Amino acid sequence: MRSGLKPRGSVWIARVAGVRLYAHWSLLIIFALIAVSLGGRVFPAWHPEWSAFTSWTIAVSAALLFLASIAVHELAHALVGRRQGFEVDHIVLFVFGGMARSRGEPKSPKGELVTAAVGPLTSLVLGLGATLIGITLAADALALRHTDPQAAMAHVGPVATLLLWLGPVNILLAVFNLIPGFPLDGGRVLRAVLWWWTDDMTRATRWASYAGQAAGWLFVMCGALMAVGVPIPYLGVGLVPGLWLGLIGWFVASAAQSSFRGLLIREQLQHVPVHMLMRSHLVSVRPDLPLSELMSDYLMRLDQRAFPVREEDGPVLGLVCLEDMRRVDRDTWPATPVRSVMTPATALHTVELTDDGMTALQTLGEYEVDQLPVIDHGALRGMVRRADIMKWLTLHVSELPH
Repeated sequence: MRSGLKPRGSVWIARVAGVRLYAHWSLLIIFALIAVSLGGRVFPAWHPEWSAFTSWTIAVSAALLFLASIAVHELAHALVGRRQGFEVDHIVLFVFGGMARSRGEPKSPKGELVTAAVGPLTSLVLGLGATLIGITLAADALALRHTDPQAAMAHVGPVATLLLWLGPVNILLAVFNLIPGFPLDGGRVLRAVLWWWTDDMTRATRWASYAGQAAGWLFVMCGALMAVGVPIPYLGVGLVPGLWLGLIGWFVASAAQSSFRGLLIREQLQHVPVHMLMRSHLVSVRPDLPLSELMSDYLMRLDQRAFPVREEDGPVLGLVCLEDMRRVDRDTWPATPVRSVMTPATALHTVELTDDGMTALQTLGEYEVDQLPVIDHGALRGMVRRADIMKWLTLHVSELPH
């Protein structure tokens, strides 16, 4: 069941070499920004002789190819990571690029180094390839650039124009990802080096996380200066680019901190079996129980938040919780049985008794639920709740940053 998880806020795109690709809704933001910028400003300035249809067609194509190049970048991570011994479940493309969801952590500094470096290398190859092809297609036009630059640009065809934009952008993407701040690829390279040097992955991740936070807040500071009119070398000046750089910096700093926090959580929970975290003494309710009685006799009196639904000593028919009741008008609760609002057993998201705590926490997050039934050979053994996992972490992890 877990192999089919769909990340929240995303839609499935494709499955490539066993890796599922998803597009987050925020991807529309970067797509719109690129398409509008190119179609409304850049391409009309480069090619005033183009029709609006041509400018916008090439702009939309460029935006799509840029997003495709990010997907290729992330797929390179996934496929090389698989060869290094850890699996990638899926890749989510979102407003700031791409994020690969992997099972576990690299097994060695070498595996981390190779997996991290292949992403920027892939972007660099894509960028250089697109640029060289674009130059080749526009060779005759570019020969005129010293005598008449405007005429030279007018002779560059649509495909060459697209490639001459896409190539440098991918090269910039490679350079950006090499910034030594975790969780950027450069930060992961830094972590691999520190890991090899210290022989301590946790310490290496902490230091790389600090570097990532420093890089992120530096971006925020540069973005603020750009927004108020102070030009930054190689970055420029302006309100919109400044705000965008500041937003990227905030994301990098936040991701650096949360990545280290995630490592500490993973290190603890991956060795804790679900049965140590679950609640095994569960109160069940009858399928014909009115919702009004469920509220008054169960939800209001017990600490239990979700209730298995079954006949006496029978198999579990489903699960009912407060959120299910909220979908029904309160005035109809006395006449509405539990069976009409419960989640059927066949549709329940579950974990196995043999799973670890990290699997349970990831499943809770990806399905956006607060509790999961724990199953053992088809039988319900208990319920694992997000609150109980976090309570366990609070008691057992002394170095958990907020």
